[in-house]
Amino acid sequence: MSDSPVRTEGLSKVFYDASRGEVNAVDAVDLDCSRGEILGLLGANGAGKTTTLRMLSTILRPTSGHAWLMGHEVRAQPERVRAELGFYSASTALYPKITPRETLRFFAQVNGYPPKSVEARVEELIDRFRIGDYADARVEKLSSGMKQKVSIARTVAHDPPVLIFDEPTVALDVLNAIELRKIISDLRSDGKAILFSTHVMSEAEQLCDRIAIIHHGRILAVETLDGLREATGLHYLEDIFVHYAGVKDADAAAEANISSEGAGASPPGAAPRGDRKEREGSSK
Repeated sequence: MSDSPVRTEGLSKVFYDASRGEVNAVDAVDLDCSRGEILGLLGANGAGKTTTLRMLSTILRPTSGHAWLMGHEVRAQPERVRAELGFYSASTALYPKITPRETLRFFAQVNGYPPKSVEARVEELIDRFRIGDYADARVEKLSSGMKQKVSIARTVAHDPPVLIFDEPTVALDVLNAIELRKIISDLRSDGKAILFSTHVMSEAEQLCDRIAIIHHGRILAVETLDGLREATGLHYLEDIFVHYAGVKDADAAAEANISSEGAGASPPGAAPRGDRKEREGSSK
């Protein structure tokens, strides 16, 4: 068995939809992610990114196949998996009436961080994420960018070896998105195994060590950006995605909600990113 912190074999999820019948939201996905690596899941809205990540985090039970985090199988050992994992998405909620300091203390404690070291860990996170100026303000008083930083700090409060970031820059302005990507890059330098889902081409290009192109629930390619360029003879990631996904022109790409711009941009003719939700199967 591979010693990769994250590994899947034939991971699949089938939903039943009243109008469409059985829907293969995720279809036999094989992936692995190493320590100190950011593996990007690049795909249009509805491609299967969120469903894949929710299975890895034990939120959804796979229909078939297997997935392991730090050697623990997601169906057989869900509690062990959750102890090794930090999961973050743009919709991650914070308790509005407590402070960032109290938030970090609570999540370190509830996720089993050594009790004698909790206060030191909280101070370390406040310093690292530069939230000291508002560490003792109520969360409800914070700006969206401040809340995002607290949410990420909360995600890593128990120092897990595996991190999942699901479309983390949705609805963020450009400067906050840049800072968030810097934080994620620093976490990679700590040796974390990081899965990062996005439909923003520039994010995948700048941040990911390898890119898994997912379309209609299937992995079409997994490679470095240079490897994808060599395999296709194409330079731009947008063109490479179109090549693998079979999208024939820019209008079709726009309809598929693929963005080649920065975190705050939307494809021509598409709704604002904050109004779009990834819909995978009948559970959403």
